[in-house]
Amino acid sequence: MRVKICGITNLEDALNAIKFGADALGFVFYEKSPRYISPQNALKIVDYLPPFIERVGLFVNENAQNIDEICTLSKMSLAQIHFEANEQLYQNLKTKYIKVIRVKTKEDIIKNSNEYRLVDAFVEEFGGSGKRLNLEWFKNIDCSKIILAGGLNSSNLNELKKFNFYGVDVSSGVEHSKGKKDTLKVKEFINKAKRL
Repeated sequence: MRVKICGITNLEDALNAIKFGADALGFVFYEKSPRYISPQNALKIVDYLPPFIERVGLFVNENAQNIDEICTLSKMSLAQIHFEANEQLYQNLKTKYIKVIRVKTKEDIIKNSNEYRLVDAFVEEFGGSGKRLNLEWFKNIDCSKIILAGGLNSSNLNELKKFNFYGVDVSSGVEHSKGKKDTLKVKEFINKAKRL
């Protein structure tokens, strides 16, 4: 299972996550988030990363031009569109992207089922709230293109075993405080996720 560690704000956390086996790192370019990082500071981290690590920029309520500019400046390999964007935005994006489905009901899970997508619990604020989705909703659904987010930590990962998710995305579940990762929690989370 692929693992993304989101809300990276410093080089130490980034390198630790990679050392323990993270496939992707997430950088939050949403200024209202406690995990916000400027494109310039994200670039300082990215420039030290080894090859073959996905670098994901998280965006809320931005237009395609700004998303492309920030991704280019900070060397992101993927844009995570964490808001209800219209199709025009996706058509205008030059950066490769992944849509986020903010789930309110079971029916939301099958939106965009023909493409890889990140599925998270709906909350009024954006990202890192630790709210969990009802796993019962995923029964009899093809989860092979779903990256699951929301309320995950090392103690509840085993519950995901039977669903065959493509990947998991964690932020608050491996933090010491908002924006600062707990090294042992990151290591334990990644080790457990890779064994699923």
